[in-house]
Amino acid sequence: MSLKLLNVIDGEVSYVLDRALDGHLITVREAETLFNVTGKELFALIYVADELRRRIVGDIVTYVINRNINFTNICINNCLFCAFSRPPNSPEGYITPLETLKRKVQEAVELGATEVCIQGGLHPDADLEFYLSILRSVREVSASIHIHAFSPMEVKHASVNSGVTVEEVLKAFKETGLNSMPGTAAEILVDKVRRIICPHKIKVAEWMRIIKAAHRLGIPTSSTMMYGHVESERDKAIHIDILRRIQKSTGGFTEFVPLSFIHEKTNLYKTGLSRPGATGLEDVKVYAVSRLMLGDLIRNLQVSWVKLGVKFAQFCLNAGANDLGGTLMEENISRIAGSTSGEYLPPSEMERIIRDCGRIPAQRTTTYEIIKINA
Repeated sequence: MSLKLLNVIDGEVSYVLDRALDGHLITVREAETLFNVTGKELFALIYVADELRRRIVGDIVTYVINRNINFTNICINNCLFCAFSRPPNSPEGYITPLETLKRKVQEAVELGATEVCIQGGLHPDADLEFYLSILRSVREVSASIHIHAFSPMEVKHASVNSGVTVEEVLKAFKETGLNSMPGTAAEILVDKVRRIICPHKIKVAEWMRIIKAAHRLGIPTSSTMMYGHVESERDKAIHIDILRRIQKSTGGFTEFVPLSFIHEKTNLYKTGLSRPGATGLEDVKVYAVSRLMLGDLIRNLQVSWVKLGVKFAQFCLNAGANDLGGTLMEENISRIAGSTSGEYLPPSEMERIIRDCGRIPAQRTTTYEIIKINA
């Protein structure tokens, strides 16, 4: 397929976009090229990404009613990009009591939530039983709410602290009520980048191994990428390529969620190691290029209104994305790092934003089954 627009832009970019419209997933090198476009080429990229979105998922934009719970900020990892964590024995450290966690879950149920998203820092004493007690507490409140919890890093932490394999941890999680996992702790899946931003976090190969193990056990996961710090355009392309190779193998990813680095209060930025977050055009290009790299492999591309702000998240729905994420009800990690986008976006406001794009809002489950279309 050819568009008049493609005839008046750079020849190499035109060739890549034309092939994408014909159904070819772009290569890492082609993605690297597209991450650098500006001007007419940028507008062509956005157009093609939105056209592919329309063909693959149509005009419905989904959202999930959920509650985010960060159960502890105590963490031994000291990742430089994180302003949320506190070292053990810090007077600012906290662990959410199980009774408080249950109250938060009950509030979420009463507000119509279908999901609780639960993550926290790596507390030095957090073993497998610690994580299982969280799952059991949620299930005491609700047998049906979807539990989306614990990153691959938390799985590894439970494994090490309890002297069991990650597979045993995952099986125990699933048997105790876990429904799916966030594919966080990915950051950038390039070890040279990880050595700078999170030197104590699991390496790329271990992250991949845990994700694949979860998928094999029937635990679906999201996938994420945190960008806008020290990574190169090629690093971003390599990261997305790793995700699509995993997806070809397992089919276990439900969505891809790019996460724009919130820099203001992080040591990574304050020590001069990173740039001050992504620019607006970089954000747009990440969504557009992701759609061209992932195609129908990972159909659902989520914008983070917490990271981007509501207005710019709405714009990115026109650059290849088809999901507005969750209502959250509370959000600590981005807020403490400097985000000013708030902690709760009501369903009514989500639907207003979606309709203003000329699209159709729909409430979904965590795994993207449609609950209700609100045309």
